[in-house]
Amino acid sequence: MASVFSGRQRHAIRLAWRMIAPYRKQAIGALAALIVTAGITLSMGQGIRLMVDQGFMTRSPTLLNETIALFMVLVLALAVGTFTRFYLVSWIGERVVADLRKQVFDHLVSLHPGFYENNRSSEIQSRLTADTTLLQSVIGSSLSMFLRNALMVIGGVILLFFTNPKLTSIVVIALPLVIAPILIFGRRVRSLSRESQDRVADVGSYVSEALGQIKTVQAYNHQEQDRQRFAQTAEDAFDTARKRILQRSWLITLVIVLVLGAVGVMLWVGGMDVIAGRISGGELAAFVFYSLIVGSAFGTLSEVIGEMQRAAGAAERITELLQARSEITPPAKHLLTLPERVSGRLALERISFAYPSRPERNAVEGLSLTVEAGETLALVGPSGAGKSTLFDLLLRFYDPQQGQILIEGLPAERLDPLDLRRCFAWVSQTPALFFGSVEDNIRYGNPVASVEQVEAAARIAHAHEFIQLLPQGYQTHLGDGGMGLSGGQRQRLAIARALLADAPILLLDEATSALDAQSEHLIQQALPTLMKGRTTLVIAHRLATVQNADRIAVMDQGKLVAVGTHRELIASNPLYARLAALQFNTGTQEVAVEMKTAP
Repeated sequence: MASVFSGRQRHAIRLAWRMIAPYRKQAIGALAALIVTAGITLSMGQGIRLMVDQGFMTRSPTLLNETIALFMVLVLALAVGTFTRFYLVSWIGERVVADLRKQVFDHLVSLHPGFYENNRSSEIQSRLTADTTLLQSVIGSSLSMFLRNALMVIGGVILLFFTNPKLTSIVVIALPLVIAPILIFGRRVRSLSRESQDRVADVGSYVSEALGQIKTVQAYNHQEQDRQRFAQTAEDAFDTARKRILQRSWLITLVIVLVLGAVGVMLWVGGMDVIAGRISGGELAAFVFYSLIVGSAFGTLSEVIGEMQRAAGAAERITELLQARSEITPPAKHLLTLPERVSGRLALERISFAYPSRPERNAVEGLSLTVEAGETLALVGPSGAGKSTLFDLLLRFYDPQQGQILIEGLPAERLDPLDLRRCFAWVSQTPALFFGSVEDNIRYGNPVASVEQVEAAARIAHAHEFIQLLPQGYQTHLGDGGMGLSGGQRQRLAIARALLADAPILLLDEATSALDAQSEHLIQQALPTLMKGRTTLVIAHRLATVQNADRIAVMDQGKLVAVGTHRELIASNPLYARLAALQFNTGTQEVAVEMKTAP
């Protein structure tokens, strides 16, 4: 067995068994129906023998009627058993795959964001859909066919010996010749099946990327290049599938030639025995029937094994997802718990961190910073200074390699990530909107909020007016990623979502960057209400936001270079003065005036 199945495949088989185990009653029912139908099919050979020897040879209408009546009863029983088997097996296949998809998705949403740096979401989507569909086909069809034909082979060989041991020896001699190509070609099919699934995932990944960024594709007239690249990706998938199909075709061809060749030799030997009077015509007819049963079952087994090899590749890919472990988990012991409502006091102590995909350079290095409860702190600095990385660390998407983060004086790594994140409301630079209604997207951070609370949050974020103009208002369904809304509209919905979450710590990652002047003015009027009573960290490049902050932290190349108020920093920090001129739309003269008048 070890030579037939690799360690991963044995793990995949155990996974399938665990998924089927909760439905053992249905599985036992399907197995019973399968055994009954296999038994009835095999018993028909004896019915053929009786029909030939007692019906045809005796020329007795009565015996013929009895044997035909028995044959029809068996046909009816076979139909009922087949219905039961097909329904139960198909039900199990659909049920198991639905459970598997839920299990995989539940696991995926718990993995830390670092996992998705090295794994394409579109490929993961392919595993969750295409690979599980293939498993459904195997569990709901191929597995049943495999078991049924295996029973037919075993039962057929036994009945062949019972009918005529001499002729059976011919079939038995042929068995090793059939099994050998199944094992040889099976290994090749298995490896090619895994490769084929990977190529199919590449096709799905390219489609997802191109269509998800269709505006960029068309804006740069990149359609022809994308067509060529997709065509090459599709051809690569076809070439791999062709190799797999070729191996399976050789396998099926060899099995048919060997099995039916053995049947032909057996028919010649049996025919000579009938002519010599050593066996009856009914015995030969029954033997031919069983030989054809065994031969066709072997042929089917070779096809099904090829299909199961494909499923083994799919199961391996799904198993890889389930075996992936999140690096951000609650501590195994000494778990700490935050109070129901925290004040919002934060402290970062000598933090150093490098992203796993870019370990050669620290995104944050040796940074220490304290944020008091209710304080508004602005983070400014050039692109790549590490501002957004700080938010990633505060939300514990990653853990720092050195130093620690404290919330309410408790180390973040000693907290359950769920307990930690309930204290934060986050508005990212590129707001994430999901397929669903406007109301669903605003309620995302507070699923139990009432309609009135949703509307109140939208009014404060100055989103209510444009929502009312949508075709179905708050019930209008948004496209993928909020496509169809302007950047400013998407940002205001994200701000309304953060408002409704009512968390004690607010993280605004350039929350007004996508707004026009009028919308920004309205948001700036709403921000004091939003920030009141909350600790707020603002990544900002707009001067108005910075001027409202209690303190401003200036970052450069992952380091904290200065902390102070707007006036203090313009007078004392050249980097901040330059950023004020370039990034905050403040003219050079205004900066000079600020520097002269600064205390």
